[in-house]
This record gives sequence, structure tokens and C-alpha cells, in this order.
Amino acid sequence: MDKAQQDALKKAAGIEAAQLIQDGMIAGLGTGSTVRFLVDELGRRVQEEGLKFTGVTTSRRTQEQAESYGITIVDVDDVDHIDVTIDGADEVDANFNGIKGGGAALLWEKIVATNSDRIVWIVDESKVVDTIGRFPLPVEVIPFGAGHVIKRFEAKGYKPVLRMDADGKEVRTDEQNFVVDLHMDRIDNPLELAHDLITTVGVVEHGLFLNMVDQVIVGDPNGPRTLTNPNKR
Repeated sequence: MDKAQQDALKKAAGIEAAQLIQDGMIAGLGTGSTVRFLVDELGRRVQEEGLKFTGVTTSRRTQEQAESYGITIVDVDDVDHIDVTIDGADEVDANFNGIKGGGAALLWEKIVATNSDRIVWIVDESKVVDTIGRFPLPVEVIPFGAGHVIKRFEAKGYKPVLRMDADGKEVRTDEQNFVVDLHMDRIDNPLELAHDLITTVGVVEHGLFLNMVDQVIVGDPNGPRTLTNPNKR
């Protein structure tokens, strides 16, 4: 699949998901290439249809994009709930376990998701997999002592790589932390791994989002299809 085809599928999923936002809602807006199409469509609805809703974003870049359309964005601590959060995912399996954080926004994404009544992911079909792990698992770590955390991960066979930008500098999250990507190829016991990572001193958060999502809207060549998590009904 080339990039143009993939973008078309992402756009279709984003437009489909935008219909979930209704007047008066508080909506979590995620981060990433698929979410950009969602925010474009929400911006169109605000400007052309008079849609009025309040957004909570998982990154500064999504906030800037949304505000450019006149969408009202507030801080997550200024709302008592979030009706629905729509976000992308880097991988999702048949058990509705996912990997997120390719865009280095995993901590904010998980905070917003955890405070949402409903979570919807929008993905193109290439993100739907049998077993998660081929996409490197992002782990957000504080800079102080990050080298020791990486050594610990190496000793456990997690194949950690400190994420660098095009200039050869460490990628920083919106909280100014580092991102370590674990190249594990497949994750057979995500619950066990999640516990090990979050209890490692120096780790702030990991990109395993396990049985959190209610629905996944998949951009498919035959049109968007919606997968519903049976454990969340």
C-alpha cells in the first residue's frame, strides 16, 4: 500500500469518527496522522454546520491545529469528564490490545483516555494485527538515569533504542521526557510486560493500551468498518 492509499484510508476513518462528536460534548482529541484528518473534518463541521463542542487534546500540535479552526480547547483538569476520546493507534490486535506512542504523546494520550467515558481508535487497515509488538513499543522515561533504565531493558532482552530526531538529538515529549522504543517483534504477554515496565523506576508511562478501547474504526478499501470490543459493552 502506498502512502496516498494509506492516507485515503486514514481520512475515511477520520471523517467517519467525526460523526461521533455532537453538540455540547467534551471530546478528547488524540495525536497523529489519522487524527489530523479527524480534526480537519471537525473544523469543517464547526465552520460549516455550526457544531459546538469542547476539546481536550493529547498534544500541543493537536491543540494548535484544533484552535486554528476555532475549536474550543480546554485543559484536562478543567473538565469533570470526557464523553469520548478519538485517537489513533500504532497497532491493535484481536483482543483490543494496542500500542500507542509513535508520535511521542503516549503519556498525555493515556491520561486523557483514562478519564474518558468512551474510547474510539481510528486506524488504517495496516495497523490491525494478530499479535502486537512488531511496531516498537514506546516507553516514556525521565532523562535522569535513563541510561540505567536502558541497560536494565537490555538485560531483559527488550532490545531498547533511545529515540532520536533527524538532528541526532533525543526526542522529547511534551513533558520533556525521553522515549525508549522496545523492538520486541511480538508481545505474547502484554499484561505481564506492562506491569514490569510501569514498576521500573524512571519509567513514567508505557505505550501498551490494554483492553481500554471501546471501538476501533478501520479505514478499509471497501469503506470504514467498526470493530466493537465485546468486553467493554
